[in-house]
Amino acid sequence: MQDRLQLPIQFDQQRLQQDLQQLEQQRKDWTDHFVSQNYEGSWSVIPLRGPKGAEHPVMMIYSNPTVTEYADTPFLDHCPYFREVLRYFQCPLQAVRLMKLTTGSRIKEHCDHDLDYDQGNARIHIPVHTNPLVEFYLNDKRVQMQAGECWYLRLSDPHRVYNPGPDRIHLVLDMQVNDWLRTIMSPAR
Repeated sequence: MQDRLQLPIQFDQQRLQQDLQQLEQQRKDWTDHFVSQNYEGSWSVIPLRGPKGAEHPVMMIYSNPTVTEYADTPFLDHCPYFREVLRYFQCPLQAVRLMKLTTGSRIKEHCDHDLDYDQGNARIHIPVHTNPLVEFYLNDKRVQMQAGECWYLRLSDPHRVYNPGPDRIHLVLDMQVNDWLRTIMSPAR
């Protein structure tokens, strides 16, 4: 499998942004990403799905590879289009989060070792708000994603992000690879 793959799926940018706006009206604060050594500036999260039984936002955003049961968080209640997007994916969903990288912030180069399609886990990025100045590098090659697009990224490989422009917010879905996902990814190869 390639290290990056734009899937043949396009979500409605305006509806994604409307759900985000609705959610931000209900929940003013984002939770800082808990791995603070991996970034400079502000990288924060709103969990939409997390480990079943997790109540604290930090535990809701933790993408723990040993967890086997996941559940929607109350934050998803305010997001009809995000729920529709999640229903599109006919595979077991794990952690689902909104991730915001603010102006001038950077995610340092790192690897997420458990996120590899060939090992049975995939991470999908759907930009909600982005800008052409975002520098997202995977294996030292830039990945340019537009709002509403759907991307698989093999993040078990080295990757880093710098955002000199307006806030960048992605809907990030972790999922188990199954036959449905293999089929949807095969025409994009």
